[in-house]
Amino acid sequence: MTLAALLPDGLGAGAALLLVVASFFTSALTAAFGVGGGVAMLALMGLFVPVAALIPVHGAVQLGSNTGRAWHQRAHVRRDVFGPFLAGSLAGAVAGAFVVVQLPDALLKLILGGFVIAVTWTRIPGFDKLSRAGLAVGSAVTALVTMFVGATGPLLSAFFAQLMPDDRKALVATHAAGMTVQHFLKVVVFGVAGFAFAAWLPLVAAMIASGYLGTVHGSAWLERLPEETFRRWFRVGITVLALDMIRRGLAAYL
Repeated sequence: MTLAALLPDGLGAGAALLLVVASFFTSALTAAFGVGGGVAMLALMGLFVPVAALIPVHGAVQLGSNTGRAWHQRAHVRRDVFGPFLAGSLAGAVAGAFVVVQLPDALLKLILGGFVIAVTWTRIPGFDKLSRAGLAVGSAVTALVTMFVGATGPLLSAFFAQLMPDDRKALVATHAAGMTVQHFLKVVVFGVAGFAFAAWLPLVAAMIASGYLGTVHGSAWLERLPEETFRRWFRVGITVLALDMIRRGLAAYL
């Protein structure tokens, strides 16, 4: 069997190899700094993957990548945060399926981008002592938002950063576990809608394997990073992603 036979129609071997290699580096980036890898991978995949397949295939790759990171860093996952998050996310996803009226995508990007910046650079008093019910409600909101705006990783990062202001390892690991849930829900929705994942499985599997190796290396970088250095670059990364979200929102009105 040739390599071309394992790839979906229209995707060359060179492009597939580039995506597999890039999966290593983007996963390492997220494992070390908590942000950036998923958005970078989405931008790169957009150059080679057909528009109709981009979001579901990216969701499948990110599901594998975040699952691997959550497993590798499982000792640092805050279970007291993840439990309410899981319950809230399921409730938010179900609610999103019944929401008929939707705000314009551009407006949501503007609101979300501004909110992420505000939360990233402002400490909310008492947020780290939020009750389990409060966590569930906040998680339901993030899950509901992701039904309308695909890239909610920065929002979840900013949300968790408020809950874990002094533990970079818990932040990265719990964020990975949270994104695993949200990407799983996304993949289920596309599967039920009839997207043909089978044609993409060999590429997705290779990208997930490469991404796990990147996670191992990125986690080693995270171990060596001082907390202050991590927080500085984390805030810079989140802010850049939020500003880009605002830019894309404004572009729709210009």
